[in-house]
Amino acid sequence: MSQAEVTLGQRYVSDTEPELGLGVVLQVDGSTVDIGFPAAGERRTYSLKQAPLSRVRFTEGEKIKHQDGTRVVVQEVIEQAGCLLYQTVTDEGEERAVPEFELDSYVQFSTPRERLFAGQIDKSNHFSLRYQSRLLRHKVEQTNTFGLGGPRVSLLPHQLYIAEQVASRFSPRVLLADEVGLGKTIEAGMILHRQLLTGRASRALVIVPPALLHQWLVEMLRRFNLSFTLLDEERCLSLEGKDTEDDIMDFELDADDLLDEEDGPAVNPFEQAQLVLCSLDFITQNPERLAQAEAADWDLLLVDEAHHLSWSPDAPSDEYLAVERLAQRARGLLLLTATPEQLGVESHFARLRLLDPDRYYDLEVFTREQADYGPLSALVEQLLEARPDDAEQTGELPTATLKGLEQFLDAVQLEALSSQARETSQAQAIDEVISVLLDRHGTGRVLLRNTRHAVAGFPERHLHTYPLELEAGDAEALAEMELQAQLYPEQYWESQGEWWINDPRVLWLKDLIKEKRGQKILVICADSDTAQSLELYLRLRHGIASAVFHESMNLIARDRAAAYFADTEEGAQVLIASEIGSEGRNFQFAQDLVLFDLPLNPDLLEQRIGRLDRIGQAGEIHLHLPLYTSEGSPTAQEKLSRWYHEGINAFEHTCAIGHSAYTAFADRLLPALTGPGDDFEALLSDTRAFADKLNAELQAGRDKLLELNSCRPGKAEALVENLSEQDADPALPDYVMRALDSFNVDYERHSENAWVLHPGEHMRVDPYPGLPESGLTVTFDREQALSRDDMSFLTWEHPLVRGTLELIADTEYGNTAVATLKLPPLKPGTMMVEAVFCLMSPAPAELQLNRYIREPLVRVLLDSNGKDFAQALGADKLHQILKKVPRATAQELVRHSREAIATLLDQAEAKVEPLRDQQVDDAKSAAREDIGREIERLQDLAKINPNIREEELNYLQTRLDTSLECLDHASLKLDAVRVIVAV
Repeated sequence: MSQAEVTLGQRYVSDTEPELGLGVVLQVDGSTVDIGFPAAGERRTYSLKQAPLSRVRFTEGEKIKHQDGTRVVVQEVIEQAGCLLYQTVTDEGEERAVPEFELDSYVQFSTPRERLFAGQIDKSNHFSLRYQSRLLRHKVEQTNTFGLGGPRVSLLPHQLYIAEQVASRFSPRVLLADEVGLGKTIEAGMILHRQLLTGRASRALVIVPPALLHQWLVEMLRRFNLSFTLLDEERCLSLEGKDTEDDIMDFELDADDLLDEEDGPAVNPFEQAQLVLCSLDFITQNPERLAQAEAADWDLLLVDEAHHLSWSPDAPSDEYLAVERLAQRARGLLLLTATPEQLGVESHFARLRLLDPDRYYDLEVFTREQADYGPLSALVEQLLEARPDDAEQTGELPTATLKGLEQFLDAVQLEALSSQARETSQAQAIDEVISVLLDRHGTGRVLLRNTRHAVAGFPERHLHTYPLELEAGDAEALAEMELQAQLYPEQYWESQGEWWINDPRVLWLKDLIKEKRGQKILVICADSDTAQSLELYLRLRHGIASAVFHESMNLIARDRAAAYFADTEEGAQVLIASEIGSEGRNFQFAQDLVLFDLPLNPDLLEQRIGRLDRIGQAGEIHLHLPLYTSEGSPTAQEKLSRWYHEGINAFEHTCAIGHSAYTAFADRLLPALTGPGDDFEALLSDTRAFADKLNAELQAGRDKLLELNSCRPGKAEALVENLSEQDADPALPDYVMRALDSFNVDYERHSENAWVLHPGEHMRVDPYPGLPESGLTVTFDREQALSRDDMSFLTWEHPLVRGTLELIADTEYGNTAVATLKLPPLKPGTMMVEAVFCLMSPAPAELQLNRYIREPLVRVLLDSNGKDFAQALGADKLHQILKKVPRATAQELVRHSREAIATLLDQAEAKVEPLRDQQVDDAKSAAREDIGREIERLQDLAKINPNIREEELNYLQTRLDTSLECLDHASLKLDAVRVIVAV
C-alpha cells in the first residue's frame, strides 16, 4: 500500500480485526493512514508499508447495503479519483448511485467466498492447519474414550470403566461406593469432566465436608482442569453486593421466590458460576443459602462422604433433608461413600432413596429384595466356572448351566445362547449372558462398588505393636477412669503436669521418628490439642521437621501443612494430624502410619489406614501402635487392639464388616474393655466367628455381583489400551507445536518430554486460550505429569488444546489462501481452486452429531476445465509442495481472476451437493443404530429391573428424534477455499 493508492473515502477491512466492520479512510499523512470504523466507534492509525488492511471492492451482481439500510444489487462499478461509485438497482427496480463511502459499515466478511473476494487472504499453511484441525477434532470426538483421556490420572481399569459407564448416561444418578483407597473422587471427577466435555452437563454443584473443600478445589483444577467457585458466606455476601452486616436480612427463602421487591430479581450466588463447590455445613446451617442452591438449575449434584447423611423413617438428619431437597431438583446425582452398607441396611436404603425415591419407597420391600440376589450370584459363579480359558473353544454348554438360566431367559434366548456356544465361542456366549444377567441385577445401575480383592496393586499391611509398661500406680489409677480416658489418656497425664512429659507414648514416638530418619511418617490421634502439643514437642525439643494438621486451622493452613509434608526434598518428615486427617486426604507417598490412639469406630480406623493404603502406594505399609500394658490385667488399649486384630482383622486387611461387627458386639465389647478379662477370650472367639460368617455371606451374595457389574475386565482393559495408544500418538505434540508457531506463541524445551510456553510479543491473539500470562510448563507424557505437579498434562482435552482447535476451526482462521505450485504435468499459469466443504447441522452440543458423521470434510481440487485432482493430490502431499505468495500479489491475482474463481467455486458446490444426501442418510442410520440399540436394551430391562427410569428412556427417544431432525437440516457448507496457480 502506497500513499498514491490511498484516497479519502476508500473502504477497507482490517485483516487482524475483521469484527470492526467496514472502515473508511479519514486521513493520509506521509507514511501513515487513519481509518475510522463507524460500526465499532473506533479509529486506527496504520503504517502505509505494513497496514493489515484489505481494500473492499464489490463487483457486478453482488448485493450491498447502503448506510440508510437499503439493499441494492451492483450493476456497474465506476472508479473516480481513486474511489468507487456503484451503479445499483433496488428491489423495486429503482436505479441508484452509491459512492463507496456511503456503504453500510456494519458488514462482516466471514464466509470463505466473501473473505477471498474482499482481499482477506490468509497464509497457505494456515489453510492446511485449519484442514488438519477439523479432521483431528472430529477423530478425537468420535472415540469412545472422549472425555476420559484428559484428566491427569493413572489409567486404572476399574476407574475408567465406572467413569465411562456412568458418564455416558443421561443425568446419571448413582452411588459410588468403592472401598477406601480405590479413587472415588477421581471417578467422580472423570464423570463430571466427560459430562461437561460432551455437553451432557454444563452446571454442577459439589458438596463436601468442610475439611475437604480445598482438597476438592485443588484436585478438580490440577487433575481435571475444572475451575470451581468456592462459596462460603463471605463470598456470597460479596456476590450479592452486601458489604456490611446491616445489609444482611434474617429471613428464609422459598426456592421458587428469590425476588427483591424493590430492586427486581435478587442476585443468587449459586447462579454466578457454572461449577460451584461448598461445604455440607454451609448448606445445612444456612436456610437462605440452601433455598438459593435449590433455586439454581443443576445438571449434576455431587455429594462426598455421603455416609454422614444419617436417616431413619421417623428422624432424618438436617444434613439428609438438605441434600434431599437439592437431589429432587438436580437432574443428575453422584453420592460418594466408602461404607455403603456398614452403617446398616436402613442407612444404605436412605442413600438409594435419594437417588430414586420412586424406586426405593419402602424399607421393608427393599430388605426383602436384598435376599433375592443369592440365586443370581450363584448362577453367575457357575457361569464363570464353566467359561473355558480358550476363547476359540466351541461346544455345548453344561446342562446344569442351561437349567439355571431358565428362570432368567426365555426359550428363544436360551437357544440363541446354545447356538453361539456351539458355532462361535463358548467363552463369548458366557460373557454375553453374564452381561445380560448383570444388567438385570437390582441395584446394579445405581450402586457401583469395587473391592480391593478385585483390584490389583495394593501393598501388604503390617502391624507393629509396642508394649509400654505402666507403673502399678498409674495403671491402677487409669483403670479407674472412664473408657474415654483409658483410650485417650492425655487427660490423666495432664492431672500430673504437662501430659507430654509424663506420657510414655511421647518418648516412644520421638525414638521411632529418629530411628526412621529420612522416612515420611504420618501420626494420627483423636484430639487436636494432642496433635498440637506433640508437634511442638517434636519440633522445639528435638528439632524434628514436623507439621501439624487439625480442625482449628483454616483450610489454607491445612493445605500448606499437607504440602509441606508432601515435599520430598525440604519438607517435614512427620505430619501430626487430629482425626480430621483421617478422611479424604491422601498421603500414599508415606509408608509409616503411627496410630497414637485407637478409635472405637472400626470404619474410622479403616479411614485412618486408608490415608496411606491407596491406589498408587509404592511400598508396603507399616502400622505402628503403642499400647499400655500392666502386670495386673490387660489394659483397655490392649483389648481393643486385640478385638480389631484378632476379632475382625482390621489392621492388616480392609474390613467391610467393621460397623456390623461393632453393632453386634458393642454391648459386650464396651464393658469388656474396662472390666475383668475373664469374658474377653469368649468375646474374641464369637467376634471372629461372626466376622468369618459375614465375610462369607458378602462374598457369596451381592458383593460378587457388584464386583462384576462395577468393572467388567474385558471392557475396562480395552479402555486402558485405547487411551494408552492415544497417549503414544505423536500427532498431538506435532499439531500443538505447529499451531503455536502459527500464532507466534513462544516455547522452549524445559527437559525431556517437557516444554515451557509463554506469550510472545507478536501473538496473533492475546490472550491465547488456556495460556496464562505467566506462562505454562507442559508435558505430553502421562507418567511425567503424574510425578510433576508443576507441569500441565497436554492432551486433546486440555483447555489449551481445545481452545486452539476452536480458535482455528470455529473462526475464519485459514479459510482463504493463495499459493503457487510447481508440478511438471501442469502448465504454468494453470489456475486451480481447492474447496473444502463441511457437513454442518445446527444442533445442541449434547447430541454429539459428529459421532455419526463418517467423513467430516469433503475436498475438491478443480482446474479451469473442471477436472477434480483431489484424489491425485491429497491434502498432505499438496501442503508439502505448495509455495507461499505475498499478500499483495495474492490480492491482485484474486481481483483479476474473480470471475473464473467464482465459476470454479460454483462448480465445486454443484459437485458436492449430491454427496450431502448420502452423508445425511449414513449419519441418520448410525444414530438410529447407536441410540436405538440402547433404547431397545433399556426397554427390555425396564420390564424386569425397576432401576431403569422412564425419564431416561424418554430422554433417549427425544435425543434420537432431535438428532434425526437436526440431520435433516444439515447442509454441506464451504469451509475453506484456496486458489492455486501453477508456475
